[in-house]
Amino acid sequence: MLTPLRRIFKPWVLIPVLSAWSLFFVACLTAQRTVVAPPQIAGAKFVGSKQCAQCHDELVAKFGSATHAKLSADTGLPDGTGCEACHGAGSKHVNAGGGAGTIINPKKSPETCFQCHLDKRGQFSLPNSHPVMSGKISCGDCHDPHEGNAIKGSGADLEAQNETCTRCHTAQKGPFVFEHGAMKEGCTVCHNPHGTINAKMLVARDANLCLRCHLERPGVPNAGEINANSVRSAVVGGVKVASSENHNSRLMQGTCWNAGCHEEVHGSNDQYHFRP
Repeated sequence: MLTPLRRIFKPWVLIPVLSAWSLFFVACLTAQRTVVAPPQIAGAKFVGSKQCAQCHDELVAKFGSATHAKLSADTGLPDGTGCEACHGAGSKHVNAGGGAGTIINPKKSPETCFQCHLDKRGQFSLPNSHPVMSGKISCGDCHDPHEGNAIKGSGADLEAQNETCTRCHTAQKGPFVFEHGAMKEGCTVCHNPHGTINAKMLVARDANLCLRCHLERPGVPNAGEINANSVRSAVVGGVKVASSENHNSRLMQGTCWNAGCHEEVHGSNDQYHFRP
């Protein structure tokens, strides 16, 4: 005999479920903005982003899609202060009809960005970094704070992350007949663009960088057992090498890109081992 549906269905069971979902949606609606302390401009007052749109309509129109659109300065204005969260209070800028010196321009100084991105200030102070602190380039040269994801080449961006880097580093762009597989993952697999203690802003030093992916190289059968007194040459990994120049001895020297080895680390048009 079938049990009546009304005996199986327990309406009271839905009460805690619906309550949990209600709290979830309320949290999503109320936690969309991050309140930050905006840059200080002496004597200036907040005017709101609608005032900015009077002149910068194109930027304001696309700003809704930007990661930074979630930022807000706590000024109590009803129309939001997304622009002024990074550029400072805009009353002087408005009254002057625009002009330099009346508003904060993060392209001129990275300190505005560092108010939130404190870790990046430390990285740019490391021995090897892009010259942001000296003013030769700015955060805006690699990031777009006004539209989409501030990190170019991520999410649904049409432009790949590598294209941001190769605008300046043209020699590494290719295309190559034999491309290093790491290039498909992105330049940041090997480099930290903000700065490191290693040369060329590498995320690891010496052969340790390559061995993060190429773990098989130190374990080439008999590679470390080749003796110059008994064998003059041997084939290691499909390549003929001198007995005194096997992989293990080269790794002990520090790098995989020693002269004559894998110097063309981004790719090559004639050597799949990326030799020059």
